[in-house]
Amino acid sequence: MLTPSRRRQNAEIVEALHDSIVAAARQPDLFLRAGAPDTPFGRIESVMLHTFIVVRRLRALPEPAPQLAQALVDRMFADFERALRQIGIGDMSIPKQMKALGGDWLGRVEAYAAPLDRRDAAALAAALARNVLGRDGEPDAARLLADYTLAGDAAISGTSLEAIQSGALPWPRLNNPG
Repeated sequence: MLTPSRRRQNAEIVEALHDSIVAAARQPDLFLRAGAPDTPFGRIESVMLHTFIVVRRLRALPEPAPQLAQALVDRMFADFERALRQIGIGDMSIPKQMKALGGDWLGRVEAYAAPLDRRDAAALAAALARNVLGRDGEPDAARLLADYTLAGDAAISGTSLEAIQSGALPWPRLNNPG
């Protein structure tokens, strides 16, 4: 069981990670050049993608990293719920929307993991075109986003737990992903 001081420290780490993820997910070039829709759900997809990369790394590290991964996912969904309320989704619709987003998250985890494991840019581009860009069957549309995602995954996968816990994540720039 986590002590109150450890819970507080983990909460601070999760907030720093979430802030880094959201900042990276809101890079204007993701929307202007890579084609991510600049809509509430397009921004949610971008946050999911960036969170996935960090969670993937945390789950590969020893404790307490997997606990931080789960806390980070919980924080992401709490932020999604708040955002849905802010854009006017009613109280009665929130549970349905959150359930749908939970299913989306699990689908993204499955869709992105294997291409990243294989460093398969074409398969990753197909998944990103379908999920982030809403352009199923047009993988070339997501090629820039796939290159960025591969670079981000490579950068984060080489990051130590201590560095991750600082919240200073080495996100690449879209215009120079490699």
